[in-house]
Amino acid sequence: MHFLKTSASAATLALCLLSQANADVVTDWNVVALNAGNAARLTPTGQTPALQARNLAMVHLAIFDVLNSIEPKYTPYRVQLKMPNTTSREAAASTAAHYLIVRLYPAQSKDADAALQDALASVPGGEDKKQGIQLGEKVAAAMLEERRTDGADAPDTYRPHGAAGAYVPTLLTASWNWGTVKPFAMTSASQFRPGAPYALGGAEWAKDYNEVKKMGAKTGSGRSDEQTDTAKFWEQTGAGSFNQIVQQVAAAKKLPLLENARLYAHAYLATADAFIAIFDAKYTYNFWRPLTAIRNGDNDGNAATELDASWAPFITTPMHPEYPCAHCIAQSSAAAVLKTLFNDGLPITVVMTSPTAPGVTRKFDRLSDYTTEIVNARIYDGVHYRTSGDVGVEMGRKIGEYVIQNFFKPVS
Repeated sequence: MHFLKTSASAATLALCLLSQANADVVTDWNVVALNAGNAARLTPTGQTPALQARNLAMVHLAIFDVLNSIEPKYTPYRVQLKMPNTTSREAAASTAAHYLIVRLYPAQSKDADAALQDALASVPGGEDKKQGIQLGEKVAAAMLEERRTDGADAPDTYRPHGAAGAYVPTLLTASWNWGTVKPFAMTSASQFRPGAPYALGGAEWAKDYNEVKKMGAKTGSGRSDEQTDTAKFWEQTGAGSFNQIVQQVAAAKKLPLLENARLYAHAYLATADAFIAIFDAKYTYNFWRPLTAIRNGDNDGNAATELDASWAPFITTPMHPEYPCAHCIAQSSAAAVLKTLFNDGLPITVVMTSPTAPGVTRKFDRLSDYTTEIVNARIYDGVHYRTSGDVGVEMGRKIGEYVIQNFFKPVS
C-alpha cells in the first residue's frame, strides 16, 4: 500500500483513461449505474449504501444473464433464454442495464437514455440487434419482478430503546429494515451471522475501548497526519468505495466480455448480500458505539475503561449499531471475490480517490492491505472497535467465497 496526495482532477482523469482504454459494454454500464446511484445519494431523501449495492447487483446480474443466454457457458443467475450466437451482445446488455436503471433511478433517466442511444447507434441494424433488444428487455423485466417484493421498500419501524417517559435522541436509525431484505445469494440473512460481541468485563474489550478512545478522538488523538488522512478517505460510503478496485482489476485482466460480466456479477452479488448480512447482525446485537461507550465508561463494569464525558469521535457516528463494521464487510466481500478468482497480489497498482478526502490518493498492491486499511481507518474515525472490523472482514470473506463457490459455475 502507498500513500500520497495529488490533484483530485488528475487522479480522476487517470482512472477515466484506464477505464476507457479497457472499456466494454459491461464496464460502460457499470459507470452509468454507479453514477445514477451516486446522484440519488445526493438528493434530499438520499439513498443508502445498501440500496445502491442492491440496485447495482440487479443491473450486473441481468447483464450476465443476457450475455450468458447468447453464449451459455455458465449456470445462469435466474434466466437463460435460448438465443442465436449471432444475437447482438451490445444491444442485449445495454437494453437490460438501461431497462433497470431508468426504473430504479427515474430521475437519472435522461443520462441513461443518452447512454442507450449511443450504445445502440454503434450496433448495425437487423435481426441480431432486434433479438438483442428483446432479450435484454425480457431478462431485465424478470429481474425487476423478482426483486419487486424483496423488502427493500419496507417502512422503518425501529423502536428506540428507553424507559417510558425518558428522553432518547429522536433521529431515526439507518437501514433498520435491511436485515429483512431477501438475499440474492445467501440462504438467509443470518447465514453468516457472527457470534455475539465480547463481554464488557474482559481484557479484549478494554484493549479495543482504549485504542479507539486514543486513536479515534476528534481532538487530542494519537493519530499521525497520514492516519488522519486515511480516516478522512474512508469516511466515504457507498459503492464507490469498492467499485474502483473491481473496475481496475477487471480492466487490467482484459477479460473477454462474458468473463467480465461474470466478474462484476460475482462482485455485486457478494456486496449486495454483505449489506443484508451486516444489518441483520447489527440489529441483532445492538452493540454500542464508541461515543456512547466512552462517555459511559464507568458503567461497563471494567476497571480498565476510564470514562471521558466530553469525548467525541473524529467523524459523525453513523446512525446504526456498531457491531460488526459495515465498511469492512462490504470491502472484504468484493476483495474476497477478486482474491478467490485471482490472487491477493493485484495485477496492477490500484489507485483510489475519495470524495471525502480531496487530493488524497490511496494505492494498493495487495487486497489484504486494502481490507486492513479499512479496519484501521474506522478506528481512526472513532466509530468502530478493532474486533468489530476484524469480524466484518471475516464475514465478507465468507460471503465472497460462498458466492464464487455456488454461482455462475461452468457447464459442459
